[in-house]
Amino acid sequence: MRGLCSRREADEYIALGLVEVDGEIVSTLGHKVHPDQDVRLAPAARSRQSRLMTVLLNKPPGYVSGLPEKGYRSAVSLILARNAVDPGSPAPDRRGLAPAGRLDIDSSGLIVYTQDGRIAKTLIGQGSRIEKEYAAKVQGAITPGHIERLTHGIVLDGRPLKPATVVQTGPGRLVFVLREGRKRQIRRMCEAVGLAVETLVRTRIGRVELTGIPRGKWRLLGRGELF
Repeated sequence: MRGLCSRREADEYIALGLVEVDGEIVSTLGHKVHPDQDVRLAPAARSRQSRLMTVLLNKPPGYVSGLPEKGYRSAVSLILARNAVDPGSPAPDRRGLAPAGRLDIDSSGLIVYTQDGRIAKTLIGQGSRIEKEYAAKVQGAITPGHIERLTHGIVLDGRPLKPATVVQTGPGRLVFVLREGRKRQIRRMCEAVGLAVETLVRTRIGRVELTGIPRGKWRLLGRGELF
């Protein structure tokens, strides 16, 4: 709803009488609003939003991002008070946290769990342009031709990938910056050019970096901290 909240939250706020259009409370779901009308959340809705938590977790390999799978635990199970980077951080209610993007079971690094639909939309909503950065260790001799193809020229699932930024940082070391998130994308990109990923770590999402969050630990997104 004009970036004020997610659609689900908008329905909830309308049902509670917490949405104003041109100064009047709206109580009907599906109410049509013209582009020139003034839409605002009531103070009570803004207060509710201010209490929503977003968690930055350094996921270890072997954990799934979403619901637990047979034989594997969900990474959200690590969001406990004892695993907080700041021992004074209150652990949020994990039942209210949803992953804003995925990180495959074999990979590690930064993953976001949030109660805030606005943040989820920013990170994984249609048309999101948030960059995600990964550090990969690969098997195989990296050539300029590999870099060229990884940067642009690979088709997955019948669709060309968006251009990526790929930089070699050392023998067998690559840094990828992506603006999309296909399933196991980097691993499949490397396979397509004859390389094999040994380890993969997500180090950045937008402007938020993994730095300062040890593996298996988490911290809250700070007030004013933006992706």
